[in-house]
Amino acid sequence: MSTQEIPRTQWHTFFDAFSRQHGGWLASLEVFANTLGAQPEAEELPLEGISLDAPDADSEAIVITLGDTPDAHVTHTIHQPTHLWLQRTPEGADASIEIQAEDDSSTLLRFRSPTLPDFVDGIV
Repeated sequence: MSTQEIPRTQWHTFFDAFSRQHGGWLASLEVFANTLGAQPEAEELPLEGISLDAPDADSEAIVITLGDTPDAHVTHTIHQPTHLWLQRTPEGADASIEIQAEDDSSTLLRFRSPTLPDFVDGIV
């Protein structure tokens, strides 16, 4: 697997494109914190989207939304994100996103079956 850090200046554009390309893909969400350890938050729910909420520099946040029904819906907010990494399989498929926050917690969004975008573009 290869890991690429996404520069902060590209987050907004990256999330827009990533959400369009991966919308509906089954994903799991885990949060890692020093005080709590690993905490699963969602398992194999369709990705609705990822967005950057930045009304000002002091309240920047990343919002991940999973689930397509009211009873299976998760919204996770990462306040004061500091780093964003995209992990790809050796074939080049997007496997996961890791987001680190100012409080040293990390959020990991993993796809159940990473697929090369060329194989799913245009398929709903």
